[in-house]
Amino acid sequence: MESLPLFIIASALLIVTPGPDLIYVLTRGISGGKQSGVVSAIGVTAGILFHTLAATLGLAVLLKTSAIGFLLVKTAGGVYLIYLGYQMIRNRGSIDLSGVGARIGTKKCILQGCLSNVLNPKVALFFVTFLPQFVSLESNNYSLYMAGLGLLFASMTAVFLMFLGLFAGQIGTWLQQKKRLASQINSGAGSALILLGLFLLKPQQH
Repeated sequence: MESLPLFIIASALLIVTPGPDLIYVLTRGISGGKQSGVVSAIGVTAGILFHTLAATLGLAVLLKTSAIGFLLVKTAGGVYLIYLGYQMIRNRGSIDLSGVGARIGTKKCILQGCLSNVLNPKVALFFVTFLPQFVSLESNNYSLYMAGLGLLFASMTAVFLMFLGLFAGQIGTWLQQKKRLASQINSGAGSALILLGLFLLKPQQH
């Protein structure tokens, strides 16, 4: 449980950083109004829950089969966080909302949001490498704990994206006026993720 605060901080950084999920909810909220923004957030969260379940089940099997394999996944996760941080800094830029299109139905908003995550291999890779960083190899309930972390991440994402969807019009206008904001968010979050990745790569003290 001592890693929970660190998990919350890392998750918050990742959630608020401009990315495909954030852009999708913003554009749907702007084009279709508050309802479209909120249901889009629900769809995105459903996709996150799918990957949480898949990662938990897959890694549970891996740990039962090979503790060394699980350790390698954790090491790869630390490296991946550093890579994500580097990419955030390297590709920082203003938020592009030019993709705002025509209003679509509620069911389609949910389906698109869900499938955009479920069918994205990068999202699957993220959960497989991110969740194990905060689970001890010696834990007797690693599967339950990892599932709980995934649910917490999904809940935090849902709250943030629903708020974003509700106020998409105002937030979108404000972000377009603050051209340097996305760059500053990406740079700050990217630097924090690099530091987190380096910290997680440190040999654990027993």
